[in-house]
Amino acid sequence: MNKVSDKKQKKIELVTKLTPTLRTASSVVLVNYTGLSVKLQQELKSKLKEVDSDIVVVKNTLIKRALESANLKNESINENVLSGQTALVVSKGDSISAIQVLGNFAKTNNIPQFKVGFVDGNFYQTEGLIKISTLPNKEVLYAQVIGSLMSPMSGLVGTLNGNMQKLLYILDQKSHS
Repeated sequence: MNKVSDKKQKKIELVTKLTPTLRTASSVVLVNYTGLSVKLQQELKSKLKEVDSDIVVVKNTLIKRALESANLKNESINENVLSGQTALVVSKGDSISAIQVLGNFAKTNNIPQFKVGFVDGNFYQTEGLIKISTLPNKEVLYAQVIGSLMSPMSGLVGTLNGNMQKLLYILDQKSHS
């Protein structure tokens, strides 16, 4: 009887420990990791760690309890989603980087597969997560925005510079005649 209560206590402790992590995460993604070898799992963990994220393998019932406890509820998280081998990918840093890592890893290895997730407090189905995984990273997006903002200014500077050169050429011609 003591073993049963010890197991139950460990489950309660796990949910209690996982709840604040889920509450403060910038993104939480549920993935199916069926077929992920130990070697690939270590490789994925390493890549996720680079973007301040982690993959956590927990029983589906405990995932459900932890998500509910962290107020990350959605009617789409049902028995269909919480079946099979499910892992949580929790991001503490940039909310999209971990999803991009998962997407790139899945392209190469066909594992893991997105189930559902929460990104910056918004719920996403599989299709939404796949779209997010193909977005360029923040640095590229910033560069594109800055490039778009700088383009008209560069054009204006080029036009003004061209007119200035024409004026100098005319003045130079007049001074020699």
